[in-house]
Amino acid sequence: MVHPHIQAVTERIIARSKIARTAYLQRIAAAGSASPHRQALGCANQAHGFAACAPGDKAVLRSGNGASLGIVTAYNDMLSAHQPYERFPDLIRAAAREAGGVAMVAGGVPAMCDGITQGEAGMELSLFSRDVIALSTAVALSHQTFDAAAFLGICDKIVPGLVIGALAFGHLPAMFIPAGPMTSGLPNNEKSKIRQLYAEGKVSRADLLEAEAKSYHGPGTCTFYGTANTNQMMMEIMGLHLPGAAFINPNTPLRDALTNAATKRVMAMTATGNDYSPVGALLDEKAFVNGIVGLHATGGSTNHTLHLLAMAAAGGIALTWDDISDIAEVVPLLTRIYPNGSADVNHFHAAGGMGFVIRELLSVGLLHEDVETVSGQGLAAYATEPRLNPQGDVIWLPAATASGDEAVLRSVKNPFQPTGGLRVLDGDLGRAVIKTSAVAVERHIIEAPARVFHSQDEVQAAFKAGELYHDMVVVVRFQGPKANGMPELHKLMPPLGVLQDKGFKIALVTDGRLSGASGKVPAAIHVTPEAADDGAIGKIRDGDIIRVDGTNGHLTVLVDPAIWAARAHVQADLSANQTGVGRELFGAFRHIVSTADTGASIFAKVTA
Repeated sequence: MVHPHIQAVTERIIARSKIARTAYLQRIAAAGSASPHRQALGCANQAHGFAACAPGDKAVLRSGNGASLGIVTAYNDMLSAHQPYERFPDLIRAAAREAGGVAMVAGGVPAMCDGITQGEAGMELSLFSRDVIALSTAVALSHQTFDAAAFLGICDKIVPGLVIGALAFGHLPAMFIPAGPMTSGLPNNEKSKIRQLYAEGKVSRADLLEAEAKSYHGPGTCTFYGTANTNQMMMEIMGLHLPGAAFINPNTPLRDALTNAATKRVMAMTATGNDYSPVGALLDEKAFVNGIVGLHATGGSTNHTLHLLAMAAAGGIALTWDDISDIAEVVPLLTRIYPNGSADVNHFHAAGGMGFVIRELLSVGLLHEDVETVSGQGLAAYATEPRLNPQGDVIWLPAATASGDEAVLRSVKNPFQPTGGLRVLDGDLGRAVIKTSAVAVERHIIEAPARVFHSQDEVQAAFKAGELYHDMVVVVRFQGPKANGMPELHKLMPPLGVLQDKGFKIALVTDGRLSGASGKVPAAIHVTPEAADDGAIGKIRDGDIIRVDGTNGHLTVLVDPAIWAARAHVQADLSANQTGVGRELFGAFRHIVSTADTGASIFAKVTA
């Protein structure tokens, strides 16, 4: 029995999306075919498609009915999360042949690392890279020679971009195959301490680099619970991974066995077989509600208040921030993973992981069980964990019935908080998102004078000059998608953390992003309308009293209404953000991008 509140929100999403969703499903139904589409291509087209194949693969593609699997990969060997994918195409090809078909790399998509670009000009391309990835996915699959697709991607914008691209080819079955997190390194709370000490000038740059290198030390996803690992949680709870696949470490026998099993399963889901399951039908309104529930239950990344809307729109589904906020009212926080605790995702997985979380949420009706998944079963099949049998094949055992570590993972009867702490703020400054799961309760409401900046570098300079040692709401504006691509602003966190630890009342208000790594400082982010779109954040002046209320959901300025109404918007010189590090190539994106509360996307949004 689904919780009545979850059911009510789901029904209103279905009603709101009816026209667009119906049109989408009709479109993908028309694109589908009971026989391989490649057989309808001209002879020269087909010959180009299998010219470089091995003889056996060529025979299957030329005259047989074996399924053809297109691999879309975000592999590169600079980024730790994506380096393990170097081995995956060979593993997938071998598994596809065992299943009587063929697998080929259809194309690659870019994968940039926000950890490398933090505080640098390249970060201004980060959010837009999501839509570039969607476009690249479309190019990879545009040859129309594939019966299904396997998507290899992990990190922040990569997975949402792949989902958007996959839904553009929604008539094809799709399998998302993760590579897993790196093994645990320097504990996250120790890393955070070194960062803060460096901000205070108490340790050297060499000390800082040593700590960072011990934290990020090998192949796999960074182990804190940021957007990358939130992506993996979400792909699992939305049914796009095989059960329990999200957090198995790279280059292990179980990881390889799951890749083998995922390949064979997606080959069985094609229209050439008996279990056709197109991804556009699988990712329905219930699946997206399940993803939102998972976001709240695990204290996941605020970036998904953007990505979920853009992903859903690609499938004809109209999600809103209100849907996300309303679902939060009934979903308890079941995990404490850094930055919302000291544990990393390996500790979470060892304590019971996704199987435990899904079982707990299903037990009280907070998830829709009756959904399609790539496993071929409903969501109850995900209340399990994968193991290897003596033959080296994957088997699934029931998830743990008790947490292995209640400092990391808890049941719905004993949650860390009654809600996940992610909510929408409304007020005369517009709309924003706040994540309070890592913020002390006494700091959920901050009222203090504004100090206004137009870049995080200005904040850093003022901090180093000793100007910020007082109660204040730091306002960093002209950081939205139209202004400069909406970069993450994590360089702000160490100095603001220092100020808060010294006892000052500190909050952040910005039209930029912070993502899943946002921590103990209350932050109203994604403010919309943004300053570059004449949003009210552009009217704030130094000294204005700002109230950030994460308890009641308000973002207000305590200025005389007549003075506020008469005040002009500040204009900023954004020319420095328009060129360099490839930014000149993204001028069209900044011009057409939608607002944060519609996904900050260059693609058409879906409305009722």
